[in-house]
Amino acid sequence: MNAAPCEAILLIGFGGPEAAAQIRPFLDRVLKGRPVPPERYEEVVRHYEALGGRSPYNELTQRQASGLRAALARRGRETPVIVGFRNTPPYIEDAIRNLATTGRRNVLGFILTAFRCEASWERYQSATAAACAVVGEGAPAIVYPAPWHIRPRFIAAVADCVRSAFARLDEADRGRAELIFTAHSIPVTMAAASPYVRQLNEAAELVARTLGWERWQLAFQSRSGSPRDPWLEPDIRAAVVASPQPKVVMPIGFLCDHVEVLYDLDIETAAVARAAGIRLERAATLNDNPGFIDLLAEIALEYLERKG
Repeated sequence: MNAAPCEAILLIGFGGPEAAAQIRPFLDRVLKGRPVPPERYEEVVRHYEALGGRSPYNELTQRQASGLRAALARRGRETPVIVGFRNTPPYIEDAIRNLATTGRRNVLGFILTAFRCEASWERYQSATAAACAVVGEGAPAIVYPAPWHIRPRFIAAVADCVRSAFARLDEADRGRAELIFTAHSIPVTMAAASPYVRQLNEAAELVARTLGWERWQLAFQSRSGSPRDPWLEPDIRAAVVASPQPKVVMPIGFLCDHVEVLYDLDIETAAVARAAGIRLERAATLNDNPGFIDLLAEIALEYLERKG
């Protein structure tokens, strides 16, 4: 294992369309080789169109990179922090080429997820390895951080978001509200081969404990595969209407706003709650929350300052 100190940080993310004309090319790249029904494809197109034809994902990720760069500078480290996306420019290959051109040989690859499964973790590692192979001999060695879903700074940042959402409820609703953590659904077979559900439950339990909140559950959202295949449940919409109590929904599985948060929760799930007469408050995603940026800096420093 290469234990040399890292010289740069690569934030590795999904990417999103930034204009209406990019929606279909983006989805074609995302879904290449994957059995997604045509009706689901068109449904997702409409979701992006309902959001003005663009996702804020790229901009928010760049803000996370800027925040991390500044946080490291405050700690005396002037460190390159660049972004590479799987599905939109700047692509991971562009970022790897940039790092190679500037002579960076050891790089921390920070995949932007707290919870690991084949779809959220290994695919990004594979895409990064493929990019390094294309770049060739000058490509840097990429090291990935150890799991960080139960780090105190992550738990505290999520708890702050939930606390703010509870504060928006009136006192009567707050006292009887239920807390629902939500994350992207994945096939049951994929979940069984990964720590994904365990990690989600571990983090959610710690957040609830931090808040002193006992009434919580984990739900899933945004499934996109064949209806014949079992995916993780309960679906967030069913979880919201399962009881008449007010709900606070925390999208713990997402590190910034994008279509799965802004449409699937703020439009679709919110409409289901309204129709059932249920008060629903959605907690903010972390985005460039200062506590989350401090977490990124804490992890980064461990790799920037390690001894070879």
